[in-house]
Amino acid sequence: MPARLADFVKAYDVRGLVPEQLDAGVARAIGAAFAQVVAIADGAPVVVIGHDMRPSSPDLAHAFAAGVTDAGIDAVVIGLASTDGLYYASGALDAPGAMFTASHNPAAYNGIKLCRAGARPIGQDSGLAEIRDLAQAFLDGAAEPVRAPVPGVLSQRDVLADYSTFLRSLVDLRGGRRLKVVVDAGNGMAGFTAPAVLGTAAGLEGLPLDVVPLYFELDGTFPNHEANPLEPDNLRDLQAAVVEHGADLGLAFDGDADRCFVVDERGGAVSPSAVTALIADREIAREVAAGTAPSDVRIVHNVITSLAVPELVAERGATPVRTRVGHSFIKGEMGAYGAVFGGEHSAHYYFRDFWFADTGMLAALHVLAALGEQERPLSALMAGYDRYAASGEVNSTVSDVPAALDRIRTYAGDLGAALDTLDGLTITAPEGGGWWFNVRPSNTEPLLRLNVEAVDSDVMARVRDDVLAIIRATS
Repeated sequence: MPARLADFVKAYDVRGLVPEQLDAGVARAIGAAFAQVVAIADGAPVVVIGHDMRPSSPDLAHAFAAGVTDAGIDAVVIGLASTDGLYYASGALDAPGAMFTASHNPAAYNGIKLCRAGARPIGQDSGLAEIRDLAQAFLDGAAEPVRAPVPGVLSQRDVLADYSTFLRSLVDLRGGRRLKVVVDAGNGMAGFTAPAVLGTAAGLEGLPLDVVPLYFELDGTFPNHEANPLEPDNLRDLQAAVVEHGADLGLAFDGDADRCFVVDERGGAVSPSAVTALIADREIAREVAAGTAPSDVRIVHNVITSLAVPELVAERGATPVRTRVGHSFIKGEMGAYGAVFGGEHSAHYYFRDFWFADTGMLAALHVLAALGEQERPLSALMAGYDRYAASGEVNSTVSDVPAALDRIRTYAGDLGAALDTLDGLTITAPEGGGWWFNVRPSNTEPLLRLNVEAVDSDVMARVRDDVLAIIRATS
């Protein structure tokens, strides 16, 4: 029975069990559909394809490549890569691309992240649904893939060195003080990219870094911990290693190394919103130094990023741009506004100078540069960017999502709080209340996701508990 692609082609990418959902036949069908919907339609003569370290990734990538070349489009396979390495190749080669990875998902999964030339995102509303439906028709026998009289050429290309050189050209670490940094690759693709970008313990090309590697061995079964640093348990080894080695900071990457999480010298996790504010500060300063008027510098953030981010951007005279959660929205707004930088609470960081795409490694370079350019420890440096107490995302399973949202609207109205609906419901306290929260429905499950931020932890806890009680009420 053919796979049901609608079960695992998500809003932004493909993510399914191997081989129950995603196998070589499915990958080849998706490759053929991608060639038709994207490469041929956009006039792109070549598609670039990368893959992570999961055992199934090479075969799936080559099956996808076969679907592409059948249609007469050349395929350049870059082999092992981080997702931002694939974005680099897509941007540098001006070619649409496919990255085989399930990011932070467990070992039983694999998936595909797709982009148009120049690393432009593809989501449900920008081609992914059409690719899914056409691939399903191929699998069902309801349609035949395009077969070119002359198939495309399959070639191999190593882009790691060029990727590394490009990133180091955007942030220069050589003038800063020497830092000791523990890097937890989680057995994911940062074990491949970090040595090239950051160097080994002896340093690379004079970089003032002593790198302590943790779980650099590429292993898609994730023998040490899941490659999802958003879960606190997966940071514990890094936090302990930072303290043990007397390091200045720690960096943790997810499985495909497009997200970066930061730990300070005390082993404390640094909020991704604080990292967003730090990088925004640096990018604004760089633009202004180059002669751009501050008001013409734009920084994108999503609705659940800390209020500290738009506050800092406005304090620097720049313009904050608020958008919905999700990389396609962030990238879309960055392109529309020409924003220099964008950040999300989930530790995705987007850069104009990286084709508006997200790259955890470039974010890491910014943090290293900011720390190395001054003498304070990271905890002191970040204190000015971490202004509020946050709940983190709290999920609730509810039987009737619309009814729960109606209860939240009533609660906000009774308080006289401000309400907006850009993404779910964002409720801001009346003047002097000192809090705000956002409630968003999941796209795929009967879940409501709550994020609360307040002036201090006591206010945050009170608002969080009050709102959770309303969300979880049974009547």
